[in-house]
Order: sequence, then C-alpha cells, then structure tokens
Amino acid sequence: MFIYYFLLVNLVIWIVLSIYLVANTRKIAFLKDQPVTDKKPGVAIVIAVRDEEDHLREALSSVCNLNYRALRVVVVNDRSTDKTGEILTELSTSYPQLHIETISSLPPGWLGKTHALYKGYGQVHEEWILFTDADVVFGPDALKKAMSYALANRLDHLTVLPQVKSRSEVLNSVVSTFQVMLEIKLRPWEARNTKSKASIGVGAFNLVRKTAYEEAGTHEKIKLRPDDDLQLAQAFKLAGLRTDVLYGEDEIELEWYHSISDFVNGLMKNTFSAFNYQFIPAMVAAFGAFVAFALPIPLGLLSGELKTILLACALLLVQLLLNLGRRGNSTRWWYSFSLTYGGALLSYITFKATFKTLKDKGIYWRGTFYSLKELRSNQ
Repeated sequence: MFIYYFLLVNLVIWIVLSIYLVANTRKIAFLKDQPVTDKKPGVAIVIAVRDEEDHLREALSSVCNLNYRALRVVVVNDRSTDKTGEILTELSTSYPQLHIETISSLPPGWLGKTHALYKGYGQVHEEWILFTDADVVFGPDALKKAMSYALANRLDHLTVLPQVKSRSEVLNSVVSTFQVMLEIKLRPWEARNTKSKASIGVGAFNLVRKTAYEEAGTHEKIKLRPDDDLQLAQAFKLAGLRTDVLYGEDEIELEWYHSISDFVNGLMKNTFSAFNYQFIPAMVAAFGAFVAFALPIPLGLLSGELKTILLACALLLVQLLLNLGRRGNSTRWWYSFSLTYGGALLSYITFKATFKTLKDKGIYWRGTFYSLKELRSNQ
C-alpha cells in the first residue's frame, strides 16, 4: 500500500511539475529567432584557456569569424602545458583581432579561471564584454543577434544557454536530466523579473555591459567560486541590474564532456559549491533527486502489483510528454526513459561531491588545492 501511495503522490507532483516547466520554458526565446539591428557597439570577447588543445582551434576560429566588425578577442593563456600556446601563436597570424595574454603564476586567493577572466577584463576598453569558454562554437551571426536583443531590452547582462552535445548519446540523455534539474532550481525564465531573486549564467555565454560588470563587483567579488558563471549572474541581480536569458540552439554549441566518467569527475569538484558548501541543502537536494527521479518507476515496475505497475507506466508517460513539450536544447523522445538513470547519477554525484569535499576539507581545481575554509570565505 505504501508503494501505491508513494507512486500516486509522485505522479501528481510530476503532472504539476511538467505543466510548470512546459509553460515557463516557453517564456524563454531562441537566439536564432532574434532580428539584427544596425547598431553594433564595441565588444571584447574574453576567453580563459588552459590546456585546451583539443577544441581550441575550432572554437577560436568560430569566434574570430563572427560577423561583427567592432570586435576584439582577448585570450588569456593560463599556465598551459600542452600545445595551447602554439595554437594561439599560429591563430594570431591569421586573425589580427586576436590578442593573447599569458599568465605564468596564480596569486593566492584566486581560482585559475576567475583570475584569468579578471586579467582579460583588464585589457578591455570596449563597451561590452562577452565571457565565454575555449570549447564553444559560435554561429556567424550569434553575437549580432545577442547584442540586438540586449540593446532592444536595455539589458546589462545576457546569458545564452548553449546547445550541449556529446559523442555519447547516453551522456546526452543525462545532460537533458541535468537541465531539467537546473530549471527547477534556477527558474531561468524569472531572470528578467526585477522583483525575483532568480538568475542564470553559463560559462559559454555571459554578455555584460562593462560598466555594469564593474558595478556588480567584477570577478574579484567571486574569485574563489568554482561556479563563477552562476555567481556572476547572481551578482548582477543583487546589484539591481537588468539581466535575461535566451536559448542558443543552432547558434551556440559545445561538447561539455566526452563520456559519463568525464561528466562525473567534472561535476565532482564544483557541485557542493552550488549549495554554498552547506551540508543540509546539498543532502536535501540529493535525497530529493533520488526520491523524485530515480526511485518511483523502478519501484513500481518491480512491485509485482498491477495497480502500481500502471502508476509507474503513467508516470513514465508524463515524463515523456514533459520531454516533448519542454523548450530548450534539442532532445530525443527516448531521453525520457533516462530520467531514472540520470536522477540516480546526479544524486550520487551530489552525495559524493559533498562528502569528498568535507573529507578532503577542500577541493583540487586544475592542480591547486583550495581549503574549504578559504572557499567558504568567498560567499
């Protein structure tokens, strides 16, 4: 009887949640649908790179070939030990708008990426800054469309959610589950609402007005945050600045991780930071993901009772309709069947990341150890 009522409650929750997500994700527009205006203020694209030889050439070529005249690209090479430096030197001979800064040491009290982005900002004299990553591939008109939208809506900060792809279809399905969880937690459609605390930022595309970036405190305010992209957006919101978000499907793309193991290892170092290094919120989130995503359908299908099996099938149908109706990155219908696996995996990552950080009393980031005390000090 407990399993029946457990599934019934979950079914009701998923119906409500599905309606909520489908309705609200449709409030977010697509970058590809935005018109282009003639006004094009100066933009500096700032990219922090470290050992990025696998993706750097393709990504930087797409950046330097953006259809935007008033553009300069500032690449900060942060202590790379692979062929990144050679690739940058080679590309600079073909693209005069490419400016390279090299960092040989990391000062105390900074994460490497936040420090590199901050150093890049120091080279900017343009009106706008686009912070992006070294593995992001842009469509030729992506920046023009984003800038037109930012100007038309008088924004200080615009995030574009990239189309995330992987060579692993299983990982693509897990990323789809991850995106659903992020939408529940962050409510990106509320970012433009000045009365809401909701905000959203991604490392792939944070377009900011330089003066507003300075008013929000720059990366110096979040210098020890592994989730610097989210924190930058929150800093804009807390400063009372105007922010918004678009979907970047067909315009901005990246391969986030190659495999499930890369995905797990990559999130292990920064998941706990998303909960401000607070044990109870992290455990509530991990337990909630397991109970709501991972447990219901297997429990119902394995119960052996017809009524619970039917409830599990009904729940699966609701999740399928959610996947088909929710806007955002392109998904395949069968990703709905991976919500159970994705939920279990993300619950595991949250549990393990929390306990590992507490056990180690800190995290290792790009070969440097940061104590938990130090990380918590930059809240």
